[in-house]
Amino acid sequence: MLLTCSVFVVVFCVSWLLSSNSAHMIDLVMLALVTALALALIVMLASVFIDWLFCWRNLRRCLFGVACLVTLVALFYAEEDLRGKWAWEKFKHEWEAKGEHFDLASLAPAPVPDDQNFAMAPVVASTYSQMLDRNGHQIRPRDTNIVNRLEMPIDAMVPGALHAPATGSWQAGVRTDLSAWQAYYRQTAVRTNLFPVAPQPQSPAADVLLALSKYDPVIEELRQAGRRPYSRFPLEYDADDPAAIMLPHLAIFKGCAKVLQLRTCAELQLGQTERALDDVSLSLRMVEALRTEPILISHLVRIAVVNITLQPVWEGLADHRWSDEQLRTLDQELSKLDFLLDYRFAMRGEVTFSSGVVDYLRRTGNLGAIFGGSDNSPDAARILRLIPSGWFYQNQLRCERFMFQWYVPLADQEQRIISPTSARHADAALASDTSHPAPFNLLEREMLPALGAAARKFALGQANVDLARVACALERYRAAHGSYPEMLALLAPQLMETILHDVINGQPLHYERTADGRFVLYSVGWNETDDGGKVALGKNGLDIQQGDWVWQVPK
Repeated sequence: MLLTCSVFVVVFCVSWLLSSNSAHMIDLVMLALVTALALALIVMLASVFIDWLFCWRNLRRCLFGVACLVTLVALFYAEEDLRGKWAWEKFKHEWEAKGEHFDLASLAPAPVPDDQNFAMAPVVASTYSQMLDRNGHQIRPRDTNIVNRLEMPIDAMVPGALHAPATGSWQAGVRTDLSAWQAYYRQTAVRTNLFPVAPQPQSPAADVLLALSKYDPVIEELRQAGRRPYSRFPLEYDADDPAAIMLPHLAIFKGCAKVLQLRTCAELQLGQTERALDDVSLSLRMVEALRTEPILISHLVRIAVVNITLQPVWEGLADHRWSDEQLRTLDQELSKLDFLLDYRFAMRGEVTFSSGVVDYLRRTGNLGAIFGGSDNSPDAARILRLIPSGWFYQNQLRCERFMFQWYVPLADQEQRIISPTSARHADAALASDTSHPAPFNLLEREMLPALGAAARKFALGQANVDLARVACALERYRAAHGSYPEMLALLAPQLMETILHDVINGQPLHYERTADGRFVLYSVGWNETDDGGKVALGKNGLDIQQGDWVWQVPK
């Protein structure tokens, strides 16, 4: 019967096509033949399968096969789940016995009284109170009645505003151009009233200070808050998804540092060195306020704020503005910064952070926890739940084991170095470990590649602090003796208890007194090569992977 139907379909199609006048009649005839034969074949196979299935013996065999397949799948899931969880628990217990932790809350700073907490001062609390309550939980909807008082832009962030000038770069040897900022504020005043200006131009520094004077009350209140001895921001350390912890204060602190930087440079030009020192100290107080947060990005922001703060320190040294007492105060403030110690703390926090994220992903299937965004669709969650939970444990194990083996030890606290060679070896090991995508290294590929760059930034942060401290001692020596020393060893022990070495290799910092009475002081930098004090610049500014890290006195 099937054969008869097929022949009938073929004959009908051919007869119809032959009666048409199509220019592609032959092609259409062949298409009709193939289609008819394929249809006949499908029908025949379906008929045969139905006949076979409704035979009791064959049906029983089919059901038995399905049962075996289901059993094998169940055994596979059970075996993978048990194997993965056992391996993770074994690893976890081994490292917990060494004093490590795998939950972010275990590294959270201890609670402190509100009246002693810098983060709870009203002006500081305004940075997060729109979106977080006192326990770090998100407020929905946001409280728009609260004004973020520390949001103090140095430029007019409005449509059609003029392009603001740069703020200088001490690492590249570029001063802050106060004349450019004076012109910017005076031109901006023609269009808006965002910044106050004098009826007639004053000195560039005076006009800049006048424009920024709108922030004087807030900065003074922030200074008063900085006298509180402790700082603990209300972060949700016990959140189910660590990636959802909100850190709104970080960007605000960086913006505050930029205001204080420009303001301090202007104060130095006007000879207001005590006010300048107070503003530098306030910036460093904000750096200290973030130190106890066991979150990597918090420490990277601290390093960025220090780099911003060193601009007026550098300009004041270049112009011999700081007094001996002020230089001693600057050295004492900078000596409190230990980014090598902070590196290990931040990396331990990153271990707990990634572990918590993988746990959350295993429980919920929310892809947004790993890949960013808000991909928490039910379809994505259902797909992830098809993955054996043991595979998540295996991913968790590989991530944490790799970090403990390669990235956490990069900062050698005893030798006071962060070795770029060791960091490159860690990056190469990670590339090799993840070169072939596999179920057990998927999260390792997504979560770890940025850690090598983080180590580089910590090394740069500590190098910058050390260079600044040595430069302060050099300026004190110049003020006492009329010229810079021939060698750094002459600074000890009167001006420095010990001469700081290069954080890259543990060797002495490179120092040279130039013929025109200046000096060049530098670390060999991340390329571990003495480039003669040459700074490498890229499209976006300083290229910290090339050239030397230099503290130089501008002409």
